Amino acid sequence: MSGEHASRQLIDDYARGDAMIAADTVWALEAHLETCAPCRSHLAASVATGAPGIAALVETVRAGLEPQLDAVVKVASRRHRPSWVSSWLTPVMAPWLAMTAVVTLMALLLDAAAPSEVFGGSSPVSLIAPVLPLCGVAASWSSGLDPVHELTASTARAGLPLLLRRTTSVLVVVLPALLVGGWLTGTMTAAQWLLPSLAFTSTALALGSVVGVTRAAVGLAVAWGVVIVAPTSVTGRVPSVLQLALQPDRLPAWGLLLALGTGAVIARRDAYSTL
Repeated sequence: MSGEHASRQLIDDYARGDAMIAADTVWALEAHLETCAPCRSHLAASVATGAPGIAALVETVRAGLEPQLDAVVKVASRRHRPSWVSSWLTPVMAPWLAMTAVVTLMALLLDAAAPSEVFGGSSPVSLIAPVLPLCGVAASWSSGLDPVHELTASTARAGLPLLLRRTTSVLVVVLPALLVGGWLTGTMTAAQWLLPSLAFTSTALALGSVVGVTRAAVGLAVAWGVVIVAPTSVTGRVPSVLQLALQPDRLPAWGLLLALGTGAVIARRDAYSTL
């Protein structure tokens, strides 16, 4: 890649399916081809001359699809989603984000209606705040929940960039809700739950490079529920580990966990394209 266009040699090698091209170079070329018509024209010419088998396959597929495509009724343009929405959100995230908002609302209602001793004098919002963003993160890159996951994962912009966009969209929805919840309950400052929330999110993404983002997010949320939320609900006493973890003097430890998780995500950034 040089200047505003890809080199002719690189396009020729890509058209022939040269396995020696570096993975990051392939990603950059495919991303460039999305927006560069001249380079796409060079690619079409290279495929026609250097890879006639691929050209014949494309023509065969096109001939089979054209009758079906002609029969499809075009949806009015006003119903089309903007392209940036598709790059930042996935339709399956909507019910998860709605569920997150409902859980936050239920926690607020419990805080207002339930006797204080039920949760050991702690606010239900403070119990769920650190892991609440994981609900949306679990759905942000899930092959089981997203019916078009295969198409998304095969695009040039798949992998960590798209995952970070979707995670950001989750945080944009969840963090303000938690901010309002913390302000209404008055039981914790924003710093006490914000750093733990971000630390859990970065840890989920880091572990996701090994076991999958959905498994990592669900596993962390379940572990928090078993160790913290369930004992508090049953015994009416806040576990000492939670009391220590959410103390203001423990914020540097959460910041360190956030930094380690972020560093692990950066170090393993290439692994997300093969999840």
